[in-house]
Amino acid sequence: MRIWIDLGNSPHVPFFSAIAGELEARGHDILWTARDYAQTVELAAAAGLNATVFGKHGGKNLISKGMKFANRLWELSRWAAGKKIDLVLSHNSQEPLVVARLLGIKSVDLMDYEHHPGNHLSFRTAKRLIVPKCFPDSALKKFGASDKKVRRYDGIKEDVYLADFEPDPGFAKELLALGILPEDILVVVRPHAAEALYHRGIANQVFSDALSMLAQANCKVILLPRKTKDIDRLNSENRNASFIIPESPLDGANLIAGADLVVSGGGTMNREAAALGVPAATIFAGPRAAVDNYLINDGRMIAIESVEGLARLSIAKKPPREPRNQNNVRKHVVDLMLD
Repeated sequence: MRIWIDLGNSPHVPFFSAIAGELEARGHDILWTARDYAQTVELAAAAGLNATVFGKHGGKNLISKGMKFANRLWELSRWAAGKKIDLVLSHNSQEPLVVARLLGIKSVDLMDYEHHPGNHLSFRTAKRLIVPKCFPDSALKKFGASDKKVRRYDGIKEDVYLADFEPDPGFAKELLALGILPEDILVVVRPHAAEALYHRGIANQVFSDALSMLAQANCKVILLPRKTKDIDRLNSENRNASFIIPESPLDGANLIAGADLVVSGGGTMNREAAALGVPAATIFAGPRAAVDNYLINDGRMIAIESVEGLARLSIAKKPPREPRNQNNVRKHVVDLMLD
């Protein structure tokens, strides 16, 4: 088959890179598109994915979001027409799912966050929906996903691309170039996606409190802004020798594996840490995902909900990693896509 994969956000790059390897091993051809958002384009290029770029994120403003959505939908429709695509794969990127429906192409949507407003469109538009087993039935019904289109898999989406991951010993040189020594305690911090629909109107004071605490702690902090425009602001607000904002993207899996603690206001990076056996703390301010509760109950993540809760963070060298090693998840997910 000729399969179109859309990369709408930076976590899609490692996820679909792993999926594409399995698909290509089965004889399928891949067409790639990407959205210019949160280093997605740069990460896709670094991964060797020849993605055609269409559109940008609409920001916080709903009118701007709508206009960017419509424009990207139009551009993708023109691009896809006549390419004889047999299947569209998306991780909740709505535009390619709508294009697939308009052009009569089979589509598969994957999703692991049950509180995203965009599920209303993507769950109804996709021909098939693939979710983790812990995804609530009530959310599927709320967003209009019929039972016959839903398929479930064991584990989490991060298992798909990290189950067989082995850290690169040479990555220590990249950390050294940033001023991070092997004996340093390394904390990786990522802010929440303030412009996302599920974060609209929600402040995240815990993120600011966490940065203040880490500035006083005996550690080095790699701070990963979501958008280029946030770099200057975060730099000005955190003028501390222990805070480092990399000038170019770092390999995410190797960075997390080299960290002693990951603190994120988002979801994917925390779950990547959990998959790799690295201590993780979520400071997510919106409604918590069932998949995060699954990892919290499994002892692989803690939730920090207040400044008082920051005392639970262990600023110390991590114990030996204990990865999840869910090596069967990738094949299972691909089987569900192609079934």
